[in-house]
Amino acid sequence: MDRSEHIRAAALELFTRKGFESTTMGDIGAAVGIRGPSLYKHVAAKQDLLVAIMVATMSDLLSAHRAAVAGVADPVERLRRATEAHVRYHARHRLEAFVGTREIRSLAEPHRTRVLALRAEYEACFRTVVQSGVDAGVFHVDSVRLASYAVLDLGMGVAVWYRADGEQTEDALVWQYSRFALRLVGVTA
Repeated sequence: MDRSEHIRAAALELFTRKGFESTTMGDIGAAVGIRGPSLYKHVAAKQDLLVAIMVATMSDLLSAHRAAVAGVADPVERLRRATEAHVRYHARHRLEAFVGTREIRSLAEPHRTRVLALRAEYEACFRTVVQSGVDAGVFHVDSVRLASYAVLDLGMGVAVWYRADGEQTEDALVWQYSRFALRLVGVTA
């Protein structure tokens, strides 16, 4: 891990544990063995670290979604794969998910607008999958938007409680949550 990755990882852990506002550059420097003022040689501002974390998180989620559904036409299989990628990401990147949800309020403009646009794009990916299932007559929901939010909430909740050494393996969790998502849209398979 290079110095910038080490700094970002330390910031992520501190933002998760203490919150963005309560974390100082001195805290981040101490976590990586650099005096606070020397940290500015590597990063211009604490806000830059938060932006980098949140933009990378959303970019990774969008990439994982696109890869999961690429070349898949069947709406049931598309939703299954999209949900699996979403849940797997949240199981593996719990800190990023936590900071991404809790610290949106701490982003300054124009970064907040940029991250919110990425989040809206990600939700639209799920909404498109659900809408295609409704259009094909295989999904039955009262609101496509609410169904997509519910599927997203499934994965985001995993970041709160899942532990790799817990009673559920990641694969078992991903499989079960994809079944939950399908039930949300009226598929009983």
